[in-house]
Amino acid sequence: MDDHEKMVLETMKKEGAPMKSGDIARKAAMDKDEVAKIIDRLKKEGKIASPKRCFYAPV
Repeated sequence: MDDHEKMVLETMKKEGAPMKSGDIARKAAMDKDEVAKIIDRLKKEGKIASPKRCFYAPV
């Protein structure tokens, strides 16, 4: 797992509630497109889930 993936996961854990990718990008000070790619990778790895459409949370 690279530093950006860790930053995305940490941002979601700190929030404590499901977040949209744009909110994650803003709070992590990252590009929204990069966050979207990271979210796709983390979902495939089973590290995050989407409890409702367009919202993501760590598993």
